[in-house]
Amino acid sequence: MVFSSPLFLFLFLPVVLTVYFLLPGRRARNSWLLLVSLLFYAWGEVGFILLLLVSTLVNFELGKWVERSEEISRRKQAVAVAVIVNVGFLAFFKYAGLVVASLNLPLKFCGVGVLPVPHLALPIGISFFTFHALSYIIDIYRRKWRAARDPRDVALYIFFFPQLVAGPILRWNAIAPQLEQRNHHRANFAEGVRRFVGGFAKKMIVANAVALPADQIFALPASELSAPVAWLGVACYTIQIYFDFSGYSDMAVGLGKMFGFQFIENFNFPYTAQSIQDFWRRWHISLSSWFRDYVYIPLGGNRVSAARNHLNLLAVFFLCGLWHGASWTFVAWGLFHGIFLVLEKTPWGTLLAKLPRPLRHAYMIFAVMMGWVLFRSDTFAGAGHFFAALVGAGHVLQAQPWHRYAGNEVIWALCLGAAFSLPLWNAAKNAGAKIGERVPAAGRELYFGFGQLLEILLIVAVLLIAAAWLAGGTYNPFIYFRF
Repeated sequence: MVFSSPLFLFLFLPVVLTVYFLLPGRRARNSWLLLVSLLFYAWGEVGFILLLLVSTLVNFELGKWVERSEEISRRKQAVAVAVIVNVGFLAFFKYAGLVVASLNLPLKFCGVGVLPVPHLALPIGISFFTFHALSYIIDIYRRKWRAARDPRDVALYIFFFPQLVAGPILRWNAIAPQLEQRNHHRANFAEGVRRFVGGFAKKMIVANAVALPADQIFALPASELSAPVAWLGVACYTIQIYFDFSGYSDMAVGLGKMFGFQFIENFNFPYTAQSIQDFWRRWHISLSSWFRDYVYIPLGGNRVSAARNHLNLLAVFFLCGLWHGASWTFVAWGLFHGIFLVLEKTPWGTLLAKLPRPLRHAYMIFAVMMGWVLFRSDTFAGAGHFFAALVGAGHVLQAQPWHRYAGNEVIWALCLGAAFSLPLWNAAKNAGAKIGERVPAAGRELYFGFGQLLEILLIVAVLLIAAAWLAGGTYNPFIYFRF
């Protein structure tokens, strides 16, 4: 079950909200949210629900062990056990096939019999599940918040359905206080609705419109991939992945607000960045900040020599790439970004800072788009063919015409994607507020009342358009569904 589905929009969410606000007291509401969150997960992955609940209970007990250990050495032992358990759980399901397949290459070269590659079903959202569990243990170890007294609180923190499938990655020290006390204000609920509708529109109107040509173009054989088609494909994917993932994050943040929770923001207009470092301050913020706080800083961060700092950056982005998927192309994508971050700490970064803003932006967007080719390609050979096509060096025998993929709907989606990658809506609201300040006092209330009415009408119109696309059965993939 995903947010952009009729079942969720027209049945699951209305029922959950109605019962939630009818229930008295925090504990009853939390129990209801846990119950429906387990149902939400089991709807798509019932086979793993018991296993993940056992893992949650193990982390609950490990958290108590960490909390009651007064000696730092004992706490470190408990954290080590927790890391081994959680990372081992993730590695078994997500990376066993990659490890065996990688070992088979030298074994085959040496003439030794190869090992059978395991094909394990991957629990939905296992990477997010693991990072939440690790945050729970490490935040207790750092004494940022106490361990839960009730295993249901840990289960709700990990399984809470708005963030279960694709984040944002939440911290125990940020969510635990909200499990105990949160306020339900009409304004907060209304803002949640606005965020959800905006994210839903991003997903249905923009991301889905460019998803089909992106998938079709990246599936073309090298003999049919011309330069114009390749550039169209990477442009479509660049828009798709941002509006797909940020749209889902907006919906998650909006849902959290409806239930009184405040989630970390996950995106801050990353395609307006001026460098790769700036890009990672704005892209998937909950992931980059997680790696910063739990991996990069413990490795020494900026407090070590330049060489060690560069190695730390590469290590973090190696892990970042591996976190995204069990493929060496994901690892290469992570290292690709890590190399740029290292370069930006050298004289190259100083030179870059002196360039005009348009050139800095062009550098950033070009580097990011080249990275998306690695991220989207299933193999290095496929990525190589795509890079060759981009520069017109491919062996094209029968080129596909680019207008086969660039229909009116795709062109409009690309234009909307480019426009709304900029903070246009925020700028429009700020401009409206400044105009309102200059309106005479007698008419100011009427002015802002009209602005609120106009915003409501726009939200309703956008919701109806996005719902119509959903009802029309348009192509509706979700990139981060199994991360």
